[in-house]
Amino acid sequence: MPGLITDFLISLDDRFLYFVNWLHGDIRQYNIEDVKNPKLTGQVWVGGLIQKGSPIVAVTDDGETWQAEVPEIQGKKLRAGPQMIQLSLDGKWLYATNSLFSTWDKQFYPDLVQQGSHIIQIDVDTEKGGLKINPNFFVDFGTEPHGPSLAHEMRYPGGDCTSDIWI
Repeated sequence: MPGLITDFLISLDDRFLYFVNWLHGDIRQYNIEDVKNPKLTGQVWVGGLIQKGSPIVAVTDDGETWQAEVPEIQGKKLRAGPQMIQLSLDGKWLYATNSLFSTWDKQFYPDLVQQGSHIIQIDVDTEKGGLKINPNFFVDFGTEPHGPSLAHEMRYPGGDCTSDIWI
């Protein structure tokens, strides 16, 4: 199964590239200070189709099968795969939603439509590189008053590293 990168961004200091893989379920951070030799410095699994319990497995180069461990946050199972990301201006927090398009959500992640999506926060090591899921931050759109909702994109208050706040 190929990956589906649905969003990427570069940190304001041009040191790190981030991207999300909606089908596989991971968020990656690469150090791009040497643009000809990017280095993977952080990766977290936050859902996707290649998680434990799924009928889909990844096959490594040596033929072994593998599935990602996806943690719960505040007792909630993470649903679908990461879809859109926003990075704070200081580069210390990366936020991710998980709904791509409702028709695709229905096809690949039917539970997402029934249970609603969420926003999670990833803590970023801006010195050495590295990503860690913040267990204290979870916005659950499955508990909305009029039923589950799908969060596609978000905007960081005051702008983020991808906005035109400098013009």
